[in-house]
Amino acid sequence: MPKFEPVLMANMHRPDSHTLKVYESTGGYQALKKVLKESTQESFRDLIKNSGLRGRGGAGFPTGLKWTFLPKDHPGPIYLCINADESEPGTFNNRYLMELDPHQVIEGTILSSFATKASTAYIYLRIEYPTCYEHLEAAIAECYAAGYLGKNILGSGYSLDMYMHRGAAAYICGEETGLIESLEGKRAWPRIKPPFPAVEGLFRKPTVVNNVETVACVKQIADRGVEWFKSIGVPPDPNNPRDAGSYGPKLYCLSGHVNKPGCYEAPLGITCRQLIDEYGGGVWKGRKAKAAIPGGISMGLLTEAELDTPLDFNGPGKVGCLGLGTAAVVVADETVNMVDFLHNSCRFFAHESCGQCTPCREGTHWSLSMLDRIKAGKGRLKDLDLLSEIGNHIGIIPGTTICGLSDGAAWPIKNALKKFRGDFEEYIKRTNPTGYMITDAVPALEGAGSH
Repeated sequence: MPKFEPVLMANMHRPDSHTLKVYESTGGYQALKKVLKESTQESFRDLIKNSGLRGRGGAGFPTGLKWTFLPKDHPGPIYLCINADESEPGTFNNRYLMELDPHQVIEGTILSSFATKASTAYIYLRIEYPTCYEHLEAAIAECYAAGYLGKNILGSGYSLDMYMHRGAAAYICGEETGLIESLEGKRAWPRIKPPFPAVEGLFRKPTVVNNVETVACVKQIADRGVEWFKSIGVPPDPNNPRDAGSYGPKLYCLSGHVNKPGCYEAPLGITCRQLIDEYGGGVWKGRKAKAAIPGGISMGLLTEAELDTPLDFNGPGKVGCLGLGTAAVVVADETVNMVDFLHNSCRFFAHESCGQCTPCREGTHWSLSMLDRIKAGKGRLKDLDLLSEIGNHIGIIPGTTICGLSDGAAWPIKNALKKFRGDFEEYIKRTNPTGYMITDAVPALEGAGSH
């Protein structure tokens, strides 16, 4: 196999890489010109479907297949929404793309809009990314001036308008229907499905929601072809009929206790240990890894013994994690106590739950209340069983909530207690030596769970 060469990050080292002049000098918008000249909307959609591209936002759903769910011969309008909210802890790969190569994102968005027959595209961006906003706004203006956006793009007969929309940085807006509600100016409460957005989405019209990195891959496939894309990554498991493969390059975020944190491009399927050692320079301060989050905090935890797990769409699930997620790896060294990790995790999800679904609203709140009490030296061993019960009974997977936020809240609880239970038992016994065996109901701490 030839040596892997980054493509998504290939131009980011160039001065003024965010400008149209630099982007065009590296072949930018040639793919768009070729597709508009030589392809129909249906044939280009089939190209992406045949490439095996899967969404890079977390769920890993096949992109081309998602596009086919749009109603055939719909009179329009059809909308494309780019999810640039990027609120998963530890995740910053989309930020790199938008700040340093916004035209790659825009070209991918135009191509994706063409494939889906969308007449309007919205980029939904979190408010904490001011440089991304400035660079994308300037890039969109450059595209209108150059004829890449607007009416009759490059004389093709295809027209597209593109707008930026800034969100107030709510985690729930990373869920596609929550994002759509926010775009409509409403509270970001996820919608019950069906109807799915492809049938009734933004403004009750057919809508596709794609991730920033996903549309950047669309641009690369248009440039380099299906054969190139499928030469990278991991083919489907022949023993698993549900495996759609893990093809293409991936932007991996690496942070926490490593010597060289950053965003790295590698083929899908490298192991977590490879990412830490070969890209991140190993665990800092000469220490050993204790655990790693494989793809954002909502995916759960890998133990040190599980670090050879491939970071593809199937790998993390084989060791009890929720999935690959955003491929944001956060490393914890041997000095970290998992009580602290889980307390931070529960605090985050209790704050970010929109409160629409009772299991999520109450489950995240009471998880945090119990962790607050454990941290205050009043924990009981029974609390670990109660936390496990919460973790096993909230979320889409047990069928109790509308969206997957509660699954993301549950997986760190389930993984931490299963894989690092000793940390919790030792902490509770040490900090509450006279009360850790109590089984009767105890009051919550005053103000607990209200962070």
